[in-house]
Amino acid sequence: MNSLHAILAAFLLAQARPPEPSYAIVVSKATQAAWTGVVEALRAKHGGAAVVTWEKGVEEARAELSRVAPRYACFVARPEEADRPFVVAVHRLTRALDDDPYGDCLWGILTGYDAADAKRIAERKEPLRVRRALAGTGVPLEIFAEGAWYSEGEKNVCWRKEKGGLPEKKACPDDSTQAIVEELNRGCDLFQTSGHATERDWQIGYSYPNGQFRCAEGKLFGLDLRGGRHPIASPSPKVYSALGNCLMGRIPDRDAMALAWMHTGGVHQMVGYTVSTWFGYGGWGVHDYFMTGAHTYAESFFLNNQALVWQLESRFPKHARVDLDEFGIESDPNLLPALARKHGIREKDALGLLWDRDTVAFYGDPAWEARLDRQGDAPFPLTLTEKDGVFTLEGAARADGSWGRPPALLLPRRVGKVELLEGVAIVSDPFVLVPRTGAYKKGDLLRVRFRAAR
Repeated sequence: MNSLHAILAAFLLAQARPPEPSYAIVVSKATQAAWTGVVEALRAKHGGAAVVTWEKGVEEARAELSRVAPRYACFVARPEEADRPFVVAVHRLTRALDDDPYGDCLWGILTGYDAADAKRIAERKEPLRVRRALAGTGVPLEIFAEGAWYSEGEKNVCWRKEKGGLPEKKACPDDSTQAIVEELNRGCDLFQTSGHATERDWQIGYSYPNGQFRCAEGKLFGLDLRGGRHPIASPSPKVYSALGNCLMGRIPDRDAMALAWMHTGGVHQMVGYTVSTWFGYGGWGVHDYFMTGAHTYAESFFLNNQALVWQLESRFPKHARVDLDEFGIESDPNLLPALARKHGIREKDALGLLWDRDTVAFYGDPAWEARLDRQGDAPFPLTLTEKDGVFTLEGAARADGSWGRPPALLLPRRVGKVELLEGVAIVSDPFVLVPRTGAYKKGDLLRVRFRAAR
């Protein structure tokens, strides 16, 4: 009888125990003391969030993060902590919480030019519906309510879409600096750039002379070809995709473009390279997921990184677990061939995937929802359902198209041991990915079923 009472008591205790947090705040002890308001703002927004601290290196958080196993991990970091080595370390840490090679949680680095920027981003709860796009490179305006993009490769050309209309090719000035600044100051939900850039500037024209965006003391401004300065004040919340730019995501110090985008550009989430980009998988693929409308911006970043890891694991298993330790090709033009020799890498794609895997930064609260306001017209919509522990992922193509990245969805809960019942898929703790790429035809079907333990 005593044994039965003990079992019953243990059961009731387990039922009464609060669930493990689905959100973790990872912060150095120094930043926790200096930016107390930022950490408290996140805790207030995400009730029950675990706080995991570190002292000398973010890798110290591994054991506690593994125990907590959060769905989201927000790494709060002051600018002096957030340079490229920190981004690389966060990538590697969030893949190391269990034994498989894939990412174990959605993550973001929350920083700002000052604590007020980070606190403002941390406090925002209202989701963003991305309706208006603005870009310095091509975007598919047909899927937005309105927007404009300015050609980086063709002088005097921009494309514009008004509400209720169709995209139209328009003429623009030789120097489009002021025009882009004025558009940005009007407000947008998504800003996207490509082309030449550094941590200190964005060069608007790729194949012809044009102006620049620069920053000083946390403030963005446009600098036209005549030296005219055009201040940028665009406080409306937005996401910024620096998908094709070198170094835009790097924060070597406070005089960095990424921080200025957060300070006077209204950026609440951002994806950008901390290195010079030459391969492109880690950046451009984010929009392959985001533009379907099925994923938030943070989810799109996470899923694209898992697709990259899948590419390495399936195509280059010999090199998939290699960690590159040098990235400064700006000062060492022979670095890439030296890295290839050091690690015995002969394939360009293998080196490119390794170059991108740990160097693309995601800034912002990873649980904040920024989603394309697309009215259910995705070309290949997918659904994921669960019944009695069996998950079914399925969909049908509405039109001819192509998978730029393999189809993938987040799982509604963390799963244990998986048994595939139908189809082929990669199922890891937070996601399922179907290893399918290339063209599909209207009416093509996709279906995967698997049983997953809790």
